[in-house]
Amino acid sequence: MNTFVAKEMFLTKGVGRHKEKLASFEEALRQASIAEFNLVRVSSICPPGCKIIPRTKGAKKLFPGQILFVVLAECSTNEPNRLIASSIGIALPRDRNKYGYLSEYHDHGVKEKVAGEYAEDLAAQMLASTLGISYDKNVTYDARRDLWKINKDIVRTTNITQTATGNKDGLWTTVVSAAVLILE
Repeated sequence: MNTFVAKEMFLTKGVGRHKEKLASFEEALRQASIAEFNLVRVSSICPPGCKIIPRTKGAKKLFPGQILFVVLAECSTNEPNRLIASSIGIALPRDRNKYGYLSEYHDHGVKEKVAGEYAEDLAAQMLASTLGISYDKNVTYDARRDLWKINKDIVRTTNITQTATGNKDGLWTTVVSAAVLILE
């Protein structure tokens, strides 16, 4: 049986600036090394047993024009000096036979560390709900993270985050963060 499930994925990010919004998006994809592919956005499931590999190793497995499945976060602005952020959060269960979650987060005025932790929190909340772990959404991220560590069902959270400030001359600035799923 041929399954359509990713065995590996890599994380990447980039920034682009251009007078046209679409071109700034293209530049961000180039910096993230995924511009030469046909990107298909997918929802946020990390397949069971999917291994996170370095971007350089993952890129060697790809061919220009290939259809790539990605979980993609993007944010754009043409407002001078406006801070923008995009982030992919990942939460993986201890049991590698179960699936994990990826989250996409994008916002304005959010610093890199805050955006990354927020994306991780979103992914961990989604994973916790499928594992039957209760959490109080009004409790701080750090308190929830401590609860998840105690529970030991969520083994790891991580993120990849890209921030940038809007170009001082009003060019479009775009940030992208992505998890690229590799099918073999």
